[in-house]
Amino acid sequence: MRVVSACLLGKKCRYNGEHNLNLALVQSLEVSGEAYFDICPEVLAGLTVPRIPCEIVGGTGKEVLAGKAKVETADGQDLTDTFLKGAQDALRHCIEQGVEIAYLKARSPSCGYGEIYDGSFTRRIRKGNGIFAELLAQQGIKIIPL
Repeated sequence: MRVVSACLLGKKCRYNGEHNLNLALVQSLEVSGEAYFDICPEVLAGLTVPRIPCEIVGGTGKEVLAGKAKVETADGQDLTDTFLKGAQDALRHCIEQGVEIAYLKARSPSCGYGEIYDGSFTRRIRKGNGIFAELLAQQGIKIIPL
């Protein structure tokens, strides 16, 4: 079983109300015949679409999980608890479904894998994972960032 960031399948769930449709991924999934489902940890947590942009401030998803960093909106609102809830609920769905591979939206504070925005809201990048990606990695689930 595979999980896919919902925005990559064309669902308008990004912070700006748009999507990141990845046609090559959609076609690959159709050809492979592998079972998959989509998920957006942020929407799962109850965040609205559209919403104010958010970034991890003071670290990465690993530090958020350890209580050493937080997720903030561009105007300074702390949404750490909301992001944690969404990531944990999404992980629970993945475990229940037996997910082995995750296709995740790059650089997201939830789904980013390998690199995320640095919390300055200037599009600068730092090494590290978003919260959901970090939880999946800790479970040994293979992650493919797109």
